[in-house]
Amino acid sequence: MAETEALPERESMEFDVVIVGAGPAGLAAAIRLKQLSTEAGEELSVVVLEKGSEVGAHILSGAVIDPVAIDRLFPDWREDETNPLKTPVTTDKFMVLGPAGALRLPNFMMPPLMSNHGAYAVSLGNVARWLADKAEAMGVEIYPGFAASEVLYDDEGRVIGVATGDMGLTETGEPGPNYTRGMALLGKYVFIGEGVRGSLAKQLIEKYELDKDCEPAKFGIGLKELWRVAPEKSQPGLVQHSFGWPLDSRTGGGSFLYHLEDNQVAVGFVLHLNYENPYLSPFDEFQRFKTHPAIRDTFEGGERLSYGARAISEGGWQSVPKVCFPGGVLIGCSAGFLNVPRIKGTHNAMLSAIMAADKAFAALKAGRANDELSEYEAEWRASEIGKDLKTVRNVKPMWSKFGTWIGIAMGGLDMWTNSLFGFSFFGTLSHGKPDSATLKPADQCKPINYPKPDGKISFDKLSSVFLSNTNHEEGQPVHLKVADMALQKSSEHDIYAGPSQRYCPAGVYEWIEEGEDAPRFQINSQNCVHCKTCDIKDPNGNITWTVPEGGGGPNYPNM
Repeated sequence: MAETEALPERESMEFDVVIVGAGPAGLAAAIRLKQLSTEAGEELSVVVLEKGSEVGAHILSGAVIDPVAIDRLFPDWREDETNPLKTPVTTDKFMVLGPAGALRLPNFMMPPLMSNHGAYAVSLGNVARWLADKAEAMGVEIYPGFAASEVLYDDEGRVIGVATGDMGLTETGEPGPNYTRGMALLGKYVFIGEGVRGSLAKQLIEKYELDKDCEPAKFGIGLKELWRVAPEKSQPGLVQHSFGWPLDSRTGGGSFLYHLEDNQVAVGFVLHLNYENPYLSPFDEFQRFKTHPAIRDTFEGGERLSYGARAISEGGWQSVPKVCFPGGVLIGCSAGFLNVPRIKGTHNAMLSAIMAADKAFAALKAGRANDELSEYEAEWRASEIGKDLKTVRNVKPMWSKFGTWIGIAMGGLDMWTNSLFGFSFFGTLSHGKPDSATLKPADQCKPINYPKPDGKISFDKLSSVFLSNTNHEEGQPVHLKVADMALQKSSEHDIYAGPSQRYCPAGVYEWIEEGEDAPRFQINSQNCVHCKTCDIKDPNGNITWTVPEGGGGPNYPNM
């Protein structure tokens, strides 16, 4: 909402460092800053803003995490009985699925970097909650339920802080009876750790042209369910990855089953958002995947506990934008440090935050403020983060260009040569078009008839969204902004057959085909699980995801 004379002035608070996002990256940065200030015997004020109702409420990931960054922060974490890393990986399986069968790939074929031994199967939300407890014990201020909606600049165009969203706005964006002005949080440095496709990161990348020298950002959508399975089917420490069915060879994606403690199994499906067929539904592909003979038995007689979805960054080495700007930095998945073939990004997210915190603390000690932490930019590619991403840089473009079977084989060979000899025969390949430009017109594609859910293994969207505990205050402005509704009708509907009602995993978008004003584009924003897929995949870039009122969205208990 624009500033006007009718609005009260924002209250403001000043800190040394303002961090947006209480995910693993944001919390790691806060912890590291406090560790450094304690070691130096200096006072340092750090605040973390979190748009979820509590820390971890919006966190969704597989997750099997490499503990290297946690080792860096807390070398003795294994002796801490409160730590949530309870299930070390004991068994790795890689599967190729066909329509009726499965083939296990020998582990010796996999490059060493693909091994999960030494990693832990976890609830990443619980990891974030644990880190938050550590941070608060060190004096970090954490404000859950406060969504940072605006970047604040000084007269020289430097970032000096962020503002939280106004509360109590009506559907038209006007102040209602319970209106409360957002607060300004000012900092000498601002860390943006919103996760993938964050709204502030998107604005900063555009304003400062941080992506002008890199490949287009690439994304996938990850869908996940948490199940409690029959005790005899629980195998704590088993990590299983697969690719193939139900996707065709031109559509990239894969799946995972992670066996946790307490008879819990996390099952997920990742679909690359450069797919071509507008009739494809990631949600329904996920539900169909669970019915495969090699998968279904795990869940027979079990109980589905939770559901959620989230975009993931897949561009890697080639697509990471410039990570610093005047007054702050991008950290974690806001920058895009995910290792795609490993489906791991938490370790790199936290390592990037630690590195940025080191640079910011040194700058503050030197009396600097609101300038560029160019040391962070200069060093990350030569660090373990860069080495991790560079080794796998060609896997995604090969998969996209050559399809699943040839692409994965070539990607495996490329990872081997990079791992053994430190070079690639292919150099560094291009990603090509952004994901918003990959859909074909509907008249060039075949509709996909998905089977009806059985309510036991496969489910519909609305019952799934119910399990995500998603809630938004009624009467607030719609946080999903359509720039040109006429274009949505003439292109998204008429040319592409309305893919938004299929790519959205939460039933937010509908084309109502009956009535005098048909077809009508309906936005059920109260269903939104904040996955950001619409902001990525709309064929015209016509939908922008913005933050709703703080605290709105999913409330994942243990995802």
